[in-house]
Amino acid sequence: MPVSTWTIDEPRKLSFDDPVTALQVRVVDGTVNVVGTDEPGARLEVSAIEGPPLIVTQEDGRLTVAYEDLPWQDLLRWLDPKGRRRSAVVSLVVPTTASVEVGVIGAGAFVSGISGRTEVRGITGDSTLVGLTGAVRGESVSGSLEAQSVTGDLRFQSVAGDLTVIDGAGASVRAESVSGDMVLDVDPSGKPTDIRLTTVSGEIAIRLPHPADARVEANTASGAVSNAFEDLRVGGQWGAKKITGTLGAGTGTLRATTVSGSIALLRRPPAEDDAYAAEPTGKVL
Repeated sequence: MPVSTWTIDEPRKLSFDDPVTALQVRVVDGTVNVVGTDEPGARLEVSAIEGPPLIVTQEDGRLTVAYEDLPWQDLLRWLDPKGRRRSAVVSLVVPTTASVEVGVIGAGAFVSGISGRTEVRGITGDSTLVGLTGAVRGESVSGSLEAQSVTGDLRFQSVAGDLTVIDGAGASVRAESVSGDMVLDVDPSGKPTDIRLTTVSGEIAIRLPHPADARVEANTASGAVSNAFEDLRVGGQWGAKKITGTLGAGTGTLRATTVSGSIALLRRPPAEDDAYAAEPTGKVL
């Protein structure tokens, strides 16, 4: 299929009848919204734009909405050599099975209802992902990532960006950060989960279902630890501290490591009870 190209320098709406299997968006400032649909085509609305135009291309099922001088590969190191002010508010409806790549610099991103692979890269913009069932990868310098009801495998890397997972039901969560905090709420209806979290100075808090099913190993070199599970052991008095043990059959895995940040393991109340986090009842060091 030949390449179709549009130049967007003012608010505009476009519809794409040809099937869309992949989407890539790259913007600076503003907002990006992507929503999945059962329809094969796609719809685009640019409701506000300032500065250079956005270039829209469609070829062989791939739809791209981006600034021409903003590459995907080096997005996290990009600087505008001309220092031009730019901003865009972009909303897209694409097939739920499409793969989605969103790159934002200073812009907020929202992606929901996608079952294909999703990747979000950002420098300072915050991202929210809702109801994604495919694999998810996030990279950020200082922007935060919030994942709600995500059932696909989740990977996250940041320098100072925080990670928040609400009703997480994916089989795997792996996150690395220098100073970003990590807060995970594990859905009790999910499968046994492999959770591996690493941060240097960020705090880690994980709320597990009760009863839980995981082998636990959580370590901090100089931070405090708190534990709400009687079956787990809290060791160490000065310096390094750790929480270890097995919950239930130990089918899942939980490994959390921080150098100077604190670690808290919280217990989620049974589903029939009021949905408030249980207070830690174990030892606090």
